[in-house]
Amino acid sequence: MCAGQGRDVIPVLKRHARKADVQAVLLELDPENVALARKAAVEAELPQLHVVQTDASMSDEYAPYVPADIVLACGIFGNISDVDLEGTVRHLSMLCAEGAAVIWTRHWKEPAVIDSIQRWFSESGFRNIRFDALDNDRKMGIGLAQLTGP
Repeated sequence: MCAGQGRDVIPVLKRHARKADVQAVLLELDPENVALARKAAVEAELPQLHVVQTDASMSDEYAPYVPADIVLACGIFGNISDVDLEGTVRHLSMLCAEGAAVIWTRHWKEPAVIDSIQRWFSESGFRNIRFDALDNDRKMGIGLAQLTGP
């Protein structure tokens, strides 16, 4: 979701022993980011990684690619309104296969927001595995939730 230049996915897959087993789709609106992600995927020899230029906020855009085993919602939750944030979290199960993992990021300067995100995941059929507040300049943290049902 909102994959940018694919920096959350491409470097990891490039080094992974089972990279050929992974089918991945990156959805991104910005044409420059799409071009850079496509170039990086070719250079990393990842022909099974597809970069689609589209508006990732539109649920219909995901239809050909779901259900997914892993969904990355990185760099999104701090850039949308609280209403859209709640709606996004509550609807992520629509993209997920049973047991799927959602990896998400958010700055932790507002702990109440992190608590709300985890509550919304829990109320939407997910089990919160963890949230790690990383000690970095941007005060970013990374969360993991797992869908518990179909």
